[in-house]
Amino acid sequence: MKVVITALAVVVAVLAQGQLGGALVLGTTPLDLGLIAVVCIALTSGPTVGLLAGMCAGLAQDALGGGIIASKGAIIGIGGLANTVVGFLVGQASTQFIVTGALPRLLAFFGSTALHAVIFMGLYELLGLAHFGLPWGGIVGQGLANALVGVLILQAIELLPGAVERRQAQKGSGFRVNRRLD
Repeated sequence: MKVVITALAVVVAVLAQGQLGGALVLGTTPLDLGLIAVVCIALTSGPTVGLLAGMCAGLAQDALGGGIIASKGAIIGIGGLANTVVGFLVGQASTQFIVTGALPRLLAFFGSTALHAVIFMGLYELLGLAHFGLPWGGIVGQGLANALVGVLILQAIELLPGAVERRQAQKGSGFRVNRRLD
């Protein structure tokens, strides 16, 4: 069941990113739902699942997005490689460090966005396909936006299973007399 939920999360994130890519802007910064899903999965499931989720999400985003430079012929796989590395490293860090609080998760999302940008833009620069200049302001903005949305998503995921139980407990918290009629 967990495999189905993980696959569904990746598919929904990639499709939402593809359909709503221009609308998913927090301030002036675009969100990367595929990366957010990969980091959420890696934090909760470990390095192997994070690696596989990163590979699937990255390759799907590359294939559906047509790449960043359509006129020069984008290379499908650079986003996949970046998401794969990020998924593995975040999953590995989640097994070595305690990342259950809001601040460690915020740092994990922010760091993963920065690492993804360094790998993605670095490979495009290295291959001579694009020149990005110094986009540190955009990377910091996207990192903060991804971190905020990612932490909120993880908090919601953690609260959902307990919400049903809490609601049932509140309903049954009234005074009730149970009598046996024997």
